[in-house]
Amino acid sequence: MTPRRLLPALLLLTLASACRRAPATGYRTEPVSRGALAEVVSATGDVSAIVTVNVGSQVSGTISKLYVDFNSTVKKDQILAEIDPRLFQAALERANASLAAAQADVVSAQVALVAAERTFQRNRELLQRSLVAQADLDNAETARDAAAAQVQSSRAKVLQARADRDTAATNLALCHIRSPIDGVVISRSVDVGQTVAAAFQAPTLFLIANDLTRMQILANIDEADVGKVKEGLETRFTVDAYPGETFHGRIREVRQAPSTIQNVVTYAAVIDARNPERKLRQGMTAAVTVTTSRRADALRVPNAALRYRPAGEAGGGRGAPDASPGERRAPGAERGGARGQRPVSLASTPPAGGEAPPAGRPARVYRLQGGKPAPVDLLVGISDGHATEVVSGLAEGDQVIVGDSGGPSGQAPGGPRRGPF
Repeated sequence: MTPRRLLPALLLLTLASACRRAPATGYRTEPVSRGALAEVVSATGDVSAIVTVNVGSQVSGTISKLYVDFNSTVKKDQILAEIDPRLFQAALERANASLAAAQADVVSAQVALVAAERTFQRNRELLQRSLVAQADLDNAETARDAAAAQVQSSRAKVLQARADRDTAATNLALCHIRSPIDGVVISRSVDVGQTVAAAFQAPTLFLIANDLTRMQILANIDEADVGKVKEGLETRFTVDAYPGETFHGRIREVRQAPSTIQNVVTYAAVIDARNPERKLRQGMTAAVTVTTSRRADALRVPNAALRYRPAGEAGGGRGAPDASPGERRAPGAERGGARGQRPVSLASTPPAGGEAPPAGRPARVYRLQGGKPAPVDLLVGISDGHATEVVSGLAEGDQVIVGDSGGPSGQAPGGPRRGPF
């Protein structure tokens, strides 16, 4: 091929290579808008009755009768089951016999005391007449004192026998398993003929829920969100049994005790919920959402704008890429300050008039200036996952970059997604 024919081919190859290397210069933007914004914390939990009581047995024996079953409505002191009482009835009769014998011993000891007292008085009179020796009087006095002590011992045995009788009577009464509260029987763990052993640990026979029209949810709140969850906040939750239906509740308390499962620390939030139709059942899994903050008229920036970083920029993440830890740069400091001037720290420079600095965390977005992305530092507040509240740094209608025209929103060409949002 002659040099004259080779030159056009080389020019075409050079132009094609240059076109492939040319970066995209278009950007996609969205406006900063104003509207309602709510921050929501999600959690899961278990549905349970507010008051549940495990009914057990304090005595051992064989279940002879059952009076209730699952879902039975019971009243306080109602008999739920009965343990075979024959052995306990025999023990009560033995205790009554022992009590009667102890009482008879008291009578016998009192008679002996009267006789000893008479002997002592007689010997004392005879000693005054010198008809008996002093030793005889001393022996009579000792016998009298011994008889008095025997009376006290017999009376103590009566008290012991009476206590044994009361214990036997109580055990006989405990053969009737009674309900401690008004409620509904959730579960039954025994059948007629089953032996109950209560020697070391009281067995659970029934589980009774006090009021199934009021339930509670123990929601597991992640440690990262527990600081936002407070008592009195309204909640919404759903259960798999009723898809599409939303239930409402209110947080009663956030417990201090942590729970660690697979290195994840959570805290239990107790949520009260009304259940007039009894749709919610014990043990259901609830998907809970808690609205921790709400703004009726907030200035909102898309989260894609907070994630966006131009190609080739180092840093990223929460706050300005070149800001040192603990230093918040004032909105617009990079745009308005002189080149090389140290950024203004919001923590060290109080605003005019002695007012407190605006609350929020630092972030950075980009907007077009002269066809190129220009950084804008701002303070942001709550987020609903799609948009974030702007505390300061932007105005309504400002156009912020959410992505390059040649790549997905919030991701620089050839680089991973960055930023906390």
